Amino acid sequence: MMGPRQEAQPALFYEFSLEDHVPQDHLLRSIDRFVDLSSIRSYLADFYSHTGRPSVDPELLIRMLLVGYCFGIRSERRLCEEVHLNLAYRWFCRLDLSDCVPDHSTFSKNRHGRFRESELLRHLFDTTVARCIEEGLVSGQRMAIDASLIEADANKQNSTPKEDWDAGQIDPANAPRAVREYLATLDEAAFGAASEVQPKFTSHSDPASQWTAARKGPAFFSYSDNYLIDTDHGVIVDVEATRSIRQAEVGSTKTMLKRVKAKFDLHPERLIADTAYGTAPMLGWLVDQKIAPHIPVFDKSGRSDGTWTRADFEWDAENDQYICPEGHELKQFRRNYSDPNRGPSGKGTARYRALKEVCQACPSKPKCCPNADARKITREEHEDARQVARDIAKTDQYVISMKLRKKVEMLFAHLKRILGLNRLRLRGPCGANDEFILAATAQNLRKLAKVLPAPQKPRTA
Repeated sequence: MMGPRQEAQPALFYEFSLEDHVPQDHLLRSIDRFVDLSSIRSYLADFYSHTGRPSVDPELLIRMLLVGYCFGIRSERRLCEEVHLNLAYRWFCRLDLSDCVPDHSTFSKNRHGRFRESELLRHLFDTTVARCIEEGLVSGQRMAIDASLIEADANKQNSTPKEDWDAGQIDPANAPRAVREYLATLDEAAFGAASEVQPKFTSHSDPASQWTAARKGPAFFSYSDNYLIDTDHGVIVDVEATRSIRQAEVGSTKTMLKRVKAKFDLHPERLIADTAYGTAPMLGWLVDQKIAPHIPVFDKSGRSDGTWTRADFEWDAENDQYICPEGHELKQFRRNYSDPNRGPSGKGTARYRALKEVCQACPSKPKCCPNADARKITREEHEDARQVARDIAKTDQYVISMKLRKKVEMLFAHLKRILGLNRLRLRGPCGANDEFILAATAQNLRKLAKVLPAPQKPRTA
């Protein structure tokens, strides 16, 4: 038969435990085991006043931010509502049923103030990476690098074409925060100094963002999220925000490799990346650092007319010359110069030439230089490093590396589809950096929770 109508009967006293109402297999239970915020208060001590009204516990704010980024809650207003309603979120944030949730404006005040000044979010990320190393998820032998475009909080309707933009006319005293950050990064390699080429449009609200059409669709303003990962378990060991241009993305590789070496003493045996990172200076730097470049060479020396390319000529390093398929020599200099400034410098691009009379009498001239009197070949400064990369590309280990490189792309797919970071909410280089660091921290915590889940307690009757 039909049971009685269910009606809530208010009681005078309740016996309620949050611990009992959070499932044993909940993701936050596993994540909580790896969140160590015991040092936050001492880390921020110098950024708080000794007088005045007590502030909101910084550990509570960080735990709430971690909840937001781990579960793709992009709005801080909504985050406060979810923490207020969700028992598991309250348990993770150490809030009892009667405790009040901080107002959403508290996050902005702390983010733009003491969190950013103290680089607390970077400290939190480094602590998480250190825990991954401690748990054996990072060996540091094989690393991969890549970048992904994240749309900025900017609109083309509020922008200026490059011919009308003049940064010198901006008054920093009256400019918004994002504009002041843009002015402060004009000389940084990751932003203003990455390239002398001015973008087609510059946003008024976030001028540091890059106008780009790299996705082969409608152009938009964006930042690049750069990940350096360890390929053993796909742990992110460093993250950096840059302009969305190749020079800035490639330049961030050096920054991140130096940082992980200084902080965690990680020096990879090999670095895996796509062709965008296969430029001659980048390959030369990696070889100098004793890092094997498992990277396709960025090479435009090929020819489309069917004639011999530079790859068809043999390099004779001992005699500093090329040997053509017919056995003739192409030299850079054919006599010794008394003036050292006219001789080989060892820097920049060198040009090697065959003798005109040799090429004119050669039967293979139509295959070699049909439209020139003699064959010329240019050799870049870091051509030896490029050859190292070409030789590595012929090995079986390179094939494995190209498969491992997909782990970076999988992390970016997870970042956008699961964590919902398709578009930034914060503006300016600092805002983009804060969001990228928090998202990478959340991904590492989720990785720890997946690989090392919390032990399940048997249910009591």
